[in-house]
Amino acid sequence: MSKSTQSITSRPGKQPYLVGPILRACEMLKVFRFEGECLSLKELVARTGLNKTTVFRAAQSLVAGGLLMRVAGDQYRSLVTPVRKTKQRIGYASMAANSLFSRAVTESIRLAASEGGIELVELDNNLSARVAIRNSERLVRDRVDVAIEFQVCQEVAPIIASKFSDAKIPVVAIHTPHPGATFFGGDNYAAGRIGGRALGQWAMSHWGAKLDSVLLLGHSTAGPLTESRLTGLAVGITETLGPIDSSLVFNLDCKGGYLEALEIVWKHLKRSSAKRILVGCINDAVALGALRAFAEAGRLEYCAVMGQNATIAARAEMRNPSSRMIGSVAFFPEKYGTHLIPLAMDIAAGKPVPPAVFVKHALITPRNVDHYYPNDVLSTVPDTDSMLFGRYH
Repeated sequence: MSKSTQSITSRPGKQPYLVGPILRACEMLKVFRFEGECLSLKELVARTGLNKTTVFRAAQSLVAGGLLMRVAGDQYRSLVTPVRKTKQRIGYASMAANSLFSRAVTESIRLAASEGGIELVELDNNLSARVAIRNSERLVRDRVDVAIEFQVCQEVAPIIASKFSDAKIPVVAIHTPHPGATFFGGDNYAAGRIGGRALGQWAMSHWGAKLDSVLLLGHSTAGPLTESRLTGLAVGITETLGPIDSSLVFNLDCKGGYLEALEIVWKHLKRSSAKRILVGCINDAVALGALRAFAEAGRLEYCAVMGQNATIAARAEMRNPSSRMIGSVAFFPEKYGTHLIPLAMDIAAGKPVPPAVFVKHALITPRNVDHYYPNDVLSTVPDTDSMLFGRYH
């Protein structure tokens, strides 16, 4: 039972003339947000908070009474014109509920929307291009004022963008550019350059600036924007150490994931005798997979590894005194909402906004990790980003 219905029907002594079934029917009608909107039985259950049996019986009664129309299968359309709400509505399709990075973004957006008195329509793209397209269609049907899209499949970005464009719904795209959308996310080239400089400085202080090899570990499906982290890494290394013989630099496609990086780097090490290897990675999942490969090959002391995103697992690794992960560049997803919600509201109000808004990065190292993240010890949630889902940042 929804909170509003429960609060009325749970006090029969104070309001003895109210009829529960009628109140529940009213709840059903109120969840239709615009004229002509069609909702499935499942959507009616989700929006009202009533159980499925109650919703089904109320729907059949409203159809018989001429206030609902059954249009196809279990789809219903209200024949009562809904009262237009003045509250702004933002649609948000998250990357994946199973990703800690995505969850941090989602929680920050929820908090900022709640503090701003904004209705948030949430969906989960579940790391699926097909689901992301379906969710964009859902947000179009819901007629949100602005859509915040967090999906990682570059190939379907134009399809999703066109659906919002046809509906005249402006879009803010997180991390993955969508045609016509305002971009929000990391300055990938700059983040890579920060990491590359740190790798070069480490090599100067520990190896006297002498190198045998540089590994740049990325994933081809991430798209050119995310891959520019590797370009930045290479530039940062050479800015610190000077030009490096191209024959010493290896670009390996690790598909962005922990297990893939473990396998690919381990195979590379079987063919290489290099002993001073700088490893620049597109994300922390790859960085941790590379570290594992060096450990399994018995050559952990031969590498220095730089990650991207500063996930909780990477931060835990840096707290290990013997770790060869010398740093990771932070994107601070837990702060995204404080920027995204005001940005979306400016767009909804027709105010001019820049085409791209970049987050501020910081280099997280073993020395400063506790300064930036002093509460990590309180976390008991496993960092799935660093294993299966890390490939998508």
